[in-house]
Amino acid sequence: MKFSKLSGGLKHSDRGFTLVEMLVVIAIMAILMTAGAIGIGSMGGKGVTSGVASAESMFEEARTMAVGQRTKTRILVAKDLKNNPADNLRRILIVSAEIDPVTLLPKSPTNWILSSRGVTLPDQTFFSQTFSKKDQDKPAAIDTMTLSNVKTSYVGDYYYYEFNAEGIYSLGASAPSTFVIGAGIRPPNAAATVQPKVAGSGRRDFGGFVVWRNGWVSVFRSPDQMDSSIASIKAGTTF
Repeated sequence: MKFSKLSGGLKHSDRGFTLVEMLVVIAIMAILMTAGAIGIGSMGGKGVTSGVASAESMFEEARTMAVGQRTKTRILVAKDLKNNPADNLRRILIVSAEIDPVTLLPKSPTNWILSSRGVTLPDQTFFSQTFSKKDQDKPAAIDTMTLSNVKTSYVGDYYYYEFNAEGIYSLGASAPSTFVIGAGIRPPNAAATVQPKVAGSGRRDFGGFVVWRNGWVSVFRSPDQMDSSIASIKAGTTF
């Protein structure tokens, strides 16, 4: 490397980037941007993308809360709200196990306390009862629970994912669990038994992530990673 001597000491030469170097950098940036655009384009629309990001942040919040408070936490997804059916499959909450003030351990039997007002998935975006699985390799449904000691708008039945006091996802079996949402249509205030239906072509209308045993999540990069049937799902199919 060449140096030129100045009154203050030594200084690097004034050599800049060559045209070839600049073209290489521009080419690399173009490739990365194209790859990113393809990845994003293969997933759901704006509502699904936003919904996945919101849900992912809720899982991170629940895991952090479990470790920080040394208690169990659950992410709840509304299945059948008694007084607010419009939020079925769209409302996501966090509850934590009440701590015994003497032992500083979760009480038994467990009393679940609402720890977050949570989020609501974007309009026409719903939790998928069909494609969300307790065990990714099996058709086992996500576990459910009833929440009653809360304000009336939150009372009802929920699907749940659970972290223990070490931040470990404690419900997985031989494979991780999955969280999947989709864009579709559902009559306002429909009964809990009425599932949403795919409105568009289907393949690009889904998004979600894997919940690993260590508590971390990995976002799906392709609909095929969620369920092989999504590739051929038709408009009007329930999910």
